[in-house]
Amino acid sequence: MQLLQDYEGYVAEREQALAGLRRYENEATALEIEQSNDAVHFLYIDTVTEAASKFLTGFPGKCLYAAKANPHPALLRLLWAAGVRNFEVASIREIETLRRDFPLATLYFMHPVKSRQAIKRAYELGVRHFAFDSQDELRKIRQETGHAEDLKLMLRLSVSQVGAAYPLDSKFGATLMEAPLLLAHAQQIAEKIGVTFHVGSQCLEVEAYTNALYNIANMLDGCGVKIDMIDVGGGFPVSYPDMEPAPLQEYFDAIEKALQDCGFGDLEVFCEPGRALVAAGGAVAVRVELRRGQSLYLNDGYYGALFDLGQLGWRYPVELYRAGRLHVPSENSLFQLYGPTCDSVDKMKEHLALPDDVCEGDWIIFRHLGAYGYAMQTKFNGFYSETMVAIEQAAEVA
Repeated sequence: MQLLQDYEGYVAEREQALAGLRRYENEATALEIEQSNDAVHFLYIDTVTEAASKFLTGFPGKCLYAAKANPHPALLRLLWAAGVRNFEVASIREIETLRRDFPLATLYFMHPVKSRQAIKRAYELGVRHFAFDSQDELRKIRQETGHAEDLKLMLRLSVSQVGAAYPLDSKFGATLMEAPLLLAHAQQIAEKIGVTFHVGSQCLEVEAYTNALYNIANMLDGCGVKIDMIDVGGGFPVSYPDMEPAPLQEYFDAIEKALQDCGFGDLEVFCEPGRALVAAGGAVAVRVELRRGQSLYLNDGYYGALFDLGQLGWRYPVELYRAGRLHVPSENSLFQLYGPTCDSVDKMKEHLALPDDVCEGDWIIFRHLGAYGYAMQTKFNGFYSETMVAIEQAAEVA
C-alpha cells in the first residue's frame, strides 16, 4: 500500500512539474504543430527521471544537481518530483530562484569566488554550505555572514584533469600544499569543514576520482586535520559519438571503494552532476535557413544552444527531419554549419556529416543537449529560443 501511495504521489508531482509545458508523443509532431521560428528545445520526461534515479540510488552519498547545466523551471520541477532535494549553485540569482520555487531544498554555494553581496544574501536565504579556495575568500565569508557559527565550509582543491574532455583546473582550486593551512583556518570558524574537487567536465577515466581521493587522504594524514565532508564534484560523463565512457555504476563503485580505503566512509559525501543528470534528457532542433554549397545557415549557433559545437568542436548524435518525418538518406556529406547572427565567429568548429540532400526548411535535431544547450544561449542579435516542449517517450539514440 505504501509503495502504491509513493508512486501515486510521484505521478502527481510529475504532472504538476510539467503543468503549462506543451507535451507531444514525438519530435516530428512537435515541430509540425509548433511551427517555431526559433530553435525548439525538447525535454524527455522519462529519461530525466531515470537519470535522477541512477544518481539517487547508486551514488554513495548525496546528489547535488548543478543548476547551471540547465535551469529551465520545468526541468527543475521534474528533478524535484524525481527526488532531487539538493542543488549546487553558483550565483545569487540561482539561489533566489531555487529558494523561491523549492523552499525546502538544501543549497550549496560551491563557486569558489563570490561577491560580498552574494555571500550575505545567500546566508540570509538559509545557505550554510560555502566553498572557498583562498584565505581572502574565507575572510569574506566570515565577515559577510556576521561571524556565524553554523557555517559548513568546503575547501576547493586543484586535482589532476587527466581524462577530462574539458579541463577545469586553470581557474580555481588550492594546491595540496596550500590546503593544510587553509583547512586549519576554516576549522577555527566553521561548524563543519570539508574538501571539494572537480576532475574536469566529461571525465572519461574512473581513476581520476579515485586518484584524487587517495591524494587528498595522504595530504590529510600528513597534516592531521580532520574533515567532516567530502565532495567529489561533477564531471560524470555522457556518451557522445566520439566519447564512450564506462557505465556510470563503475564510477560509483570505484568512488565508494576509494572512500572506504581512505577512511572517508563515515564522512558526509556529495557529488555535483550536471551534464550526466540532464544531457540525455534534452535535445535541440534547429532549422536550416539556407544552403550554399556545403555550407548550412541555421537559426541557432555559437551564441545559442550550439556553443559546445562552436567552441569545443564536440559531436552530438544528430537526426534530420523533413516534412514532419525522420529523413533517412542513403549517403551523408560533410557540411560547415553557421549560426544566425551577424558575427563571422558564429560557426561550428568542425564539419558535420549530414544527409547530402539537406535543404532549406529541414530541421536538424542535436541530441544529448539537455545540458549546456538551453543554459548557454545568449540574446545576441535577438536570436534565442524560449520554446521548450516535453516529449513523452525519448527516441532511441544509436
